[in-house]
Amino acid sequence: MDTALQHITEIVRQAAANRTPLRIRGGGSKDFYGQTLQGDVLDTRPLQGIVSYEPSELVITVRAGTPLAEVEEVLAERGQILPFEPPHFAASGAMATVGGMVASGLNGPARASVGAVRDYVLGLELLNGKAELLTFGGQVMKNVAGYDVSRLMAGAMGTLGLITEVSLKVLPRAVAESTLVFELDETRALAQLNSWGALPLPVNASCWFEGALMVRLRGAQAAVAAAQKSMGGTVMDAGQATLLWNALREQTAPFFQLAEGESLMRLSVPDTAPPLGLGPTLIEWGGAQRWLKLPLPRRPDMSEVLDSTAGHATLFRATDKSAGVFTPLAAPLDRITRELKKQFDPAGIFNRGRLYPDF
Repeated sequence: MDTALQHITEIVRQAAANRTPLRIRGGGSKDFYGQTLQGDVLDTRPLQGIVSYEPSELVITVRAGTPLAEVEEVLAERGQILPFEPPHFAASGAMATVGGMVASGLNGPARASVGAVRDYVLGLELLNGKAELLTFGGQVMKNVAGYDVSRLMAGAMGTLGLITEVSLKVLPRAVAESTLVFELDETRALAQLNSWGALPLPVNASCWFEGALMVRLRGAQAAVAAAQKSMGGTVMDAGQATLLWNALREQTAPFFQLAEGESLMRLSVPDTAPPLGLGPTLIEWGGAQRWLKLPLPRRPDMSEVLDSTAGHATLFRATDKSAGVFTPLAAPLDRITRELKKQFDPAGIFNRGRLYPDF
């Protein structure tokens, strides 16, 4: 165990003994996400570096405090990417880290077609609430027999332990790419996306806003060319398309700029759900992710709407989070989640209240 990890382990050991809450933090780019921030800051940035990278095996192992930008740069040199396009949210100068990427479980525009961050986590090392260093998974896809603990950590917001190292599957960058634009209202855009979803088309990402549907194609040159011909639409300039998808990934597009008193909600619904008519909306992931901008400082009650569509809501950005950020879990899932917390963090020191006020 190196000096940096020894130091962090001792901090966790003392915190567990004194039941002192700790707030796990990398570069701070996701500080806005989730419930309240509580506890003494436990900085993961001393845990930096790429442990191993096997381009031919499509696997990279990285320490948790490593800047995400550094990893993406190394992959780009070999023509490879993290296909789920994890957002950095670094516009404010904060630095996204690999550990924060996994812990937040957030994904970019391509998520609906390529999968989520948890689908690319092969294994990880975790420091639990007893200051024990545990290893789960490995460096190949089929390495798990039983409960897949490593992928459980994706989206857990650091409430179960501190990720110290993670192995990720990567993919080659697509040979060809094209973005098509269509003038469609919300209802027609959703219908068209669902129609395309039933066809063997290389649709990689989509976005609808204010009467314009943008669809990104990625894949082999012949596949993209054939899809472009059959789908129609107007081809967007490549430079403009890059700016568009980056702005969606990093939420720097005008839609995501909030005025005083406004809140940003993320709705996860079936991609076949009709227009919800709740306010200004931006739609991604083939209709499954809908961003809603509300002139309200608090989380509105959407239980009736979401019950009818079998979805859930997250208060993604807001000044007042007292009404709760995440949709409450169903009783069985809540019980399982709390039991996991007891097993991994019996003293309850990690990221108290980050997922739920009493968690």
